[in-house]
Amino acid sequence: MQQNIFSNIPKNIPEEIFETILESEGVRLERIISQGHHSPEGFWYNQDQAEWVIVLKGKAQLEFEDGIIELGAGDYLNIAAHQKHRVKWTTPDEETIWLAVFF
Repeated sequence: MQQNIFSNIPKNIPEEIFETILESEGVRLERIISQGHHSPEGFWYNQDQAEWVIVLKGKAQLEFEDGIIELGAGDYLNIAAHQKHRVKWTTPDEETIWLAVFF
């Protein structure tokens, strides 16, 4: 069934939205929708799987132990397993749409 990554975006996004698009053994693809969301103060992701992430719309800042990376539409990066990171900031006045592949 055909779908569109930019469809079904709610107008009000009080909490960040995580949607699994597909999942197979050892791989998960998620659409993440943020709007002014960020990781709680002092919280760090420390995942067992690597994560490849791309921002499709909006902007975000990812914080790592050694600095901050800003991502805009089309920017992507690979985050190694157990590389501590957190979402520092996402665009408050429009949704930020991410695509994340965990492997």
